[in-house]
Amino acid sequence: MAGHEPLLPATPANMPQVRPNRFTRWLGRTVLCLGGWRVVGTFPDIPKLVLIVAPHSSNWDGVWGMAAKIALGVEIRVLGKAQLFWWPLSALLRRLGVIPVDRSRPQGVVEQAVELIRNSPRMWFALAPEGTRSPVREWKAGFWKIAEGAGVPVLMTYFHYPEKVIGIGPLFHTTGDMQADMEAIRAWYRPWMGKNRGTLPPPETAAG
Repeated sequence: MAGHEPLLPATPANMPQVRPNRFTRWLGRTVLCLGGWRVVGTFPDIPKLVLIVAPHSSNWDGVWGMAAKIALGVEIRVLGKAQLFWWPLSALLRRLGVIPVDRSRPQGVVEQAVELIRNSPRMWFALAPEGTRSPVREWKAGFWKIAEGAGVPVLMTYFHYPEKVIGIGPLFHTTGDMQADMEAIRAWYRPWMGKNRGTLPPPETAAG
């Protein structure tokens, strides 16, 4: 019975976690329960990875995703423009796991992210490969380049609104062939449906 399924999966020992806070954990679980959402799947027990999530079609994704994040106590890092880091907003952003990135540095964003992962004992680094809530057929390959450069796997996660599920998929290990890897990852996402759409097929298969 769905009503007896656990709301949240177990958290493994090597998953990066924030300092325990009973109130925020309760708040996250309460938001998920009120919305009828649950998190399904099994988290990998590894300290470093690149986490991607799709389909990203609504601002509500951020609400349910943040609720799941604080309910689980998982520490997930994302990049934000350095210009946003002014006090007091900077304190909030850092608490939410946002890392400032300087787009003017000679190193590109991908290189900065690779460096951060390599130099951290634990880091789950998150990206939305579609890059926007609007329908797109071209996914941004930044997540693949970061995972390949840092030598870490990709954890595929998804929103599936018909069943109000945030799903944890399998780990994907990059092969060095970006095109083949991107096609395989996008094919895996085909069944999942966001609030306003699913993931669109890439241009070369759109006509078929």
